[in-house]
Amino acid sequence: MNYINGFLVLNKNRGCTSHDCVKQIRSISKIKKVGHTGTLDPEVKGVLPIAIGNATRFIQYLPQIKTYLGIIQLGIKTSTDDIHGEVINKKNWPILSLEELDQYLDAFRGNITQVPPKVSSVHINGERAYKKSLRNEEFELASKEVNIMELIINKWDQEKGLLYIKVKCSSGTYIRSLARDLGSALGSEGCLFYLERTESSGFDMTKSVKIEDLNKKGENINKFIIPIINTLDHLPGFVINDIQDSNFWETGRKIRCIEDNIFNKNNQFPKTIKVIDNSNFLLGIGILMRGDISYIQPKLVLNAK
Repeated sequence: MNYINGFLVLNKNRGCTSHDCVKQIRSISKIKKVGHTGTLDPEVKGVLPIAIGNATRFIQYLPQIKTYLGIIQLGIKTSTDDIHGEVINKKNWPILSLEELDQYLDAFRGNITQVPPKVSSVHINGERAYKKSLRNEEFELASKEVNIMELIINKWDQEKGLLYIKVKCSSGTYIRSLARDLGSALGSEGCLFYLERTESSGFDMTKSVKIEDLNKKGENINKFIIPIINTLDHLPGFVINDIQDSNFWETGRKIRCIEDNIFNKNNQFPKTIKVIDNSNFLLGIGILMRGDISYIQPKLVLNAK
């Protein structure tokens, strides 16, 4: 089997951890170098991009935006901030029109701070928070800034206290924390009832595959692999077409550039740049050093073809 470099978009089932998925892909692909682009909780289904081979080196350069469809249950507080945890408190929720509820959501749109759930993968002194929580240790988590770019109400069930939402947010946003904090803002309680991730790191459901649909011998995995260069359309690019520059690049030395040669769809000054050759072969990632003379400093250099 040929060595694979690229991304595989899994449509993860509930009940499976992200680490379990990585282990299964290692087994199927017969490749050790496998990782995911961001943890998806076991009870959450949906898009889980898997990086294989050299693609693992490019995870940090993917778009850091995620989209979710979720249901918030008002009136219930749990130990995990979702419906699967131990119920700590119950409290009635207010009678609200759709418009009134949407106004409350304004406080959770844009740049906000939130405290992650105690049952989360956040590190505390080198250990995951959920491990401390399982041992019933007392600890506090620091708040962090996140960006919620879109928060839309799809449905409001006043009788059952169920709020159906769509959330587009930055990486590191916890929808469980959003559910908890919304309940508190309403003078009630809140927890996450259901969650599905529909977009992550530039990938969506359209090219996803269920892990059970992959041949156990890995014979059909290649047809689902997305080449690394196809995932970097959001980055401006620079073409190396000079032998000396090519040699400099391959040996990790900076190369001089004319900024006008950097193609950028957004017409904004770039910092991180994908570097390619004349045949659109990906050479790696560079950092633009701007000055009287501008240079591209190699940051990630792929092996020669």
